[in-house]
Amino acid sequence: MAPTVNNSPTPGPSFEGTPLGGSHAASVSYRERRAWIGEYFDRTAADAWKALTSDAPVSRVRATVRAGRDRMRHTLLTWLPPDLHGKRVLDAGCGTGTASIELAQRGAEVVAIDLSPTLVQHAQERAEEVGIDDIDFRSGDMLDPSLGHFDYVVAMDSIIHYELEDMVKALATLAPRVNERMLITVAPRTPMLTVMRAVGKLFPRSDRSPSIVPVSENAFRKALAAEPVLDSWGMVGTRLIESGFYRSMAINLQHATLGARGTRRG
Repeated sequence: MAPTVNNSPTPGPSFEGTPLGGSHAASVSYRERRAWIGEYFDRTAADAWKALTSDAPVSRVRATVRAGRDRMRHTLLTWLPPDLHGKRVLDAGCGTGTASIELAQRGAEVVAIDLSPTLVQHAQERAEEVGIDDIDFRSGDMLDPSLGHFDYVVAMDSIIHYELEDMVKALATLAPRVNERMLITVAPRTPMLTVMRAVGKLFPRSDRSPSIVPVSENAFRKALAAEPVLDSWGMVGTRLIESGFYRSMAINLQHATLGARGTRRG
C-alpha cells in the first residue's frame, strides 16, 4: 500500500481550511506565523530545502547547515528506543521526510505532517524510493487533534519559528495526546541571532523568510513550568548542536510517569 497524502488546501496568506489544532491556535500570532511558514516553505524554499536534505552538492555554508541538521536528527532519534514496533510517532514538521523514514525503518507507525504540500509530496517520493510504504504523510497543522494519540513526538526545527508563548502552548496542545516523550528543538538566544532577527524585520515582508525565534534555556524552562497542562512533563536532557551557520538545542521532554529506564509506570 502506498503512503497517503492528505490533500489539504494550498497554503496561502490566510491558510483557509487548515484545521487549527487546538483552541490556542486561533490566536492571531499563531495563525499569522503558520500561514507565513507554510507559504514560504511551499512556494519559496521548497527546491532549496530538497537539495539541503539530500546528498546533492550545496555551498559550503549550506553544507555546514546540512551537517548540523544531520547531527541534530541523530541526537533526537538516539533518545528513542532502537526498536519502535508497536509505537506511534508524530513527525511534526516532517519536511522532506528524512526522520520519518528512519523512524519507520525502526518499526514505528509514523504520521508525518508538514505545512508544505510540496515538501510532503517529495517526502512521500523519497519513502517510496527506499521501499517504505506505510508512513501516513499529511499536509496540514501538526496540532490537528484528528491526528490522534502518540507515544512520541519529534518536532525538529519546526516550532522554532513561533514566539515562546505560542511554542509552549503548542506543546501544551500536543501533550494530552502523547504518552511518553516530546523531542523538540529551540534556537538558543545569542547576541548575533538577536541582531539578525531585528535587522530582518527591516526588510519588506515579501523579502523575508520566516525568522527563527531565539529563546534562552532559562526562559524556556520558566515558560514550561508556568503552563499548567505541562505540569506532568519535565526536561530530562538537552544538547547544543553547532555546525557553521547551524546552531540549535535539542530538548528531551519526558512524561513524569516514565521511570528512569524510559518506560511508563503504573
